[in-house]
Amino acid sequence: MWSWVLHRITGVSIFFFLFVHVLDTAVIRVDANAYTEIIETYKTPLIGLMEIGLVFCVLYHALNGVRIILVDFWSKGPKYQRQMLWAILSIFAIVFIAAAARMLQILITHAL
Repeated sequence: MWSWVLHRITGVSIFFFLFVHVLDTAVIRVDANAYTEIIETYKTPLIGLMEIGLVFCVLYHALNGVRIILVDFWSKGPKYQRQMLWAILSIFAIVFIAAAARMLQILITHAL
């Protein structure tokens, strides 16, 4: 159940990011100076931390989505769903920790 809840939360978060991304990109058609100001606000450490959250959401949602596809379309999927959950959580943890560490390193370097 928690996997399902987290899948929905990450999906909504990704949708919100894409919605904001489309809106801020559309601003360039209206006012190029406003677009430049918006882009400057994205260079703050808070937004850098939010980008790490975005990586969390995209990575979890993608890996869990593959698991859901396998459960739905593979005849042995329901039998192995628990093992697949632990596999995707392990892969997720390894990749996310590495990515987050690198992103934090870049964030700290640029903040100094």
